[in-house]
Amino acid sequence: MKDSLRPGLRHAFSYRVPVHKTVPALYPEAPEFQAMPAVFATGFLVGLVEWTCIQALAPHLEAGEQSLGTRVELSHEAPTPPGETVTVEVTLREVEGRRLVFEVEARDESARICSGRHERAVIDAERFARRLAARPTPPPAG
Repeated sequence: MKDSLRPGLRHAFSYRVPVHKTVPALYPEAPEFQAMPAVFATGFLVGLVEWTCIQALAPHLEAGEQSLGTRVELSHEAPTPPGETVTVEVTLREVEGRRLVFEVEARDESARICSGRHERAVIDAERFARRLAARPTPPPAG
């Protein structure tokens, strides 16, 4: 991590919600999801928050470093139909070693749709890949 990675770091990212990021698209094989309204899915909202944090961190990480999400505490306060733009704003509040805590807020064109906290950990990508490769392979399903 570079010395520039400090509390107070802010970043915003805007994303226009396509129909394939709505609730029915989250698990297309699940009939329960197919019966739900076609609004921005909470699962995709979480991913958008992570994406924004990843962008915020990118200039402040050393070569070979990445970050992984470790905790998500987010509200999802209002529905967003496809075609609207969601803007996520993140502020880095804590840096404790490799642990990072962001304060998060997201708005669509009509209202605040999300607020909360997201934690990430800075990792050495090669070391992580080695540890993952060493895990036992589960037997095939069936």
